[in-house]
Amino acid sequence: MAEITAALVKDLREKTGAGMMDCKKALNEAGGDIEAAIDWLRTKGLAAAAKKSGRVTAEGLVGVVSEGRRGAMVEVNAETDFVARNEAFQGFVESVAKVALKVGDDLETVKAAALETGRTVAEELTHLIATIGENMSIRRVRVLEVPSGEVATYVHGALKPGLGKIGVLAAVEAPTAGDAIVALGRQVGMHVAATRPAALDISSIDPASVEREREVLKEQARESGKPEAIIEKMIEGRIRKFYEEVVLLEQVWVHDGESRVKAILDKAGVKLAAFDRFHLGEGIEKEESDFAAEVAKAAGG
Repeated sequence: MAEITAALVKDLREKTGAGMMDCKKALNEAGGDIEAAIDWLRTKGLAAAAKKSGRVTAEGLVGVVSEGRRGAMVEVNAETDFVARNEAFQGFVESVAKVALKVGDDLETVKAAALETGRTVAEELTHLIATIGENMSIRRVRVLEVPSGEVATYVHGALKPGLGKIGVLAAVEAPTAGDAIVALGRQVGMHVAATRPAALDISSIDPASVEREREVLKEQARESGKPEAIIEKMIEGRIRKFYEEVVLLEQVWVHDGESRVKAILDKAGVKLAAFDRFHLGEGIEKEESDFAAEVAKAAGG
């Protein structure tokens, strides 16, 4: 059996990111064989990841990447905001975005794709869970592509290029590609980040949501006591206002405060084929903890 030296423990720790005591135990179990020790740690990492899988993950990062006519965006969640500043976690999010750019936005296909480490995305995630000690998950992926033009990206409050808490993809269809199209797409991304539109155009809105809005407006208008004919005109005016609030092409361009988005795009001679916006943790129900109750429980109260 090989001697378990401090240098060997250090080497294993650098290779795996695992804790010092875990590395020492792994080397003892593997008889000093560093490759066998890595396998032992991975096995234990799988067990550790399983124990953490029930924890709520509402923090983390949104990652975006684009290459000309194609762009990808991913959301990878963790338990605490602290993890978002971990370089290994940041690198993983970047890697997942690049994988999605190649393989598309089917989540299972992304998870099964191989990374340069030799592990699949899913295996790398498990390894990261074991190394960092928090539950993590790849929540969603989106890929956009245009036949000609550019898919631009925007990250609001970026922690570093391409990584932050709000990400946007803007697929700008244009006769040619180039910096001007990318710049316009980025402006669209900034607008989307600020206004949170629900749909690209009026035809894209769920008819049921429009009908619900119409019924609410109808009840409000009837309270005014005006004739039915006047009420109908009031409703149509308010529905137009509703469209201006939730439909991207109908919104007022945030960069000048007066033009419509569709007018800006028309003037540039381009078409916005699609967009998407990821806001980290949106829709995830976070657990609210009662600190006093936790202290009482810990004290046996």
